[in-house]
Amino acid sequence: MTTPPPQGNPFAQGQQQPYGQPQGQAPQGGFPQQGGQPGFPPPGAPVPPPQQGRKLSFKTIKNIVIVLIVAGVAIGGYIASKDDANTAAVGDCMHRGSTDDNDPDLEVVDCGDAKAQYTVLAKMEGNFSGLTAQNKCEAEAKDFQYVYTETNGSKSFLLCLKDK
Repeated sequence: MTTPPPQGNPFAQGQQQPYGQPQGQAPQGGFPQQGGQPGFPPPGAPVPPPQQGRKLSFKTIKNIVIVLIVAGVAIGGYIASKDDANTAAVGDCMHRGSTDDNDPDLEVVDCGDAKAQYTVLAKMEGNFSGLTAQNKCEAEAKDFQYVYTETNGSKSFLLCLKDK
């Protein structure tokens, strides 16, 4: 029968040091080796606090900023186009935002607004040339004064207008 090696303080007198360690010194690092499995703290060691949250990387922040910019442009475009000429209906009032006859920048405004300059007498969907537009407005609204056409693919239309 063999007796197991003595347990306890490895530096007690008469006990051997681990192989390669000089007599009377602790193992390298100043502490005796402690048990435990790799990747886990040794028994009795304090457990580190859980992480509060992870830091956002530059790439994540950049992607968030891009999404916000795209959303802002889309929302701004929608709001800006809400009062464009293509949203006008018969009875609406219009304001001319530009003195350029080729691009008058018409927008729908409240008829009680001081900016209201024209009233929409008729609106027709389709693509109209100058003479055809005049003839259509004469047929639909006898007292019209101005013709506004916008050609935008399937959203082309004609407005027959008069001064407010």
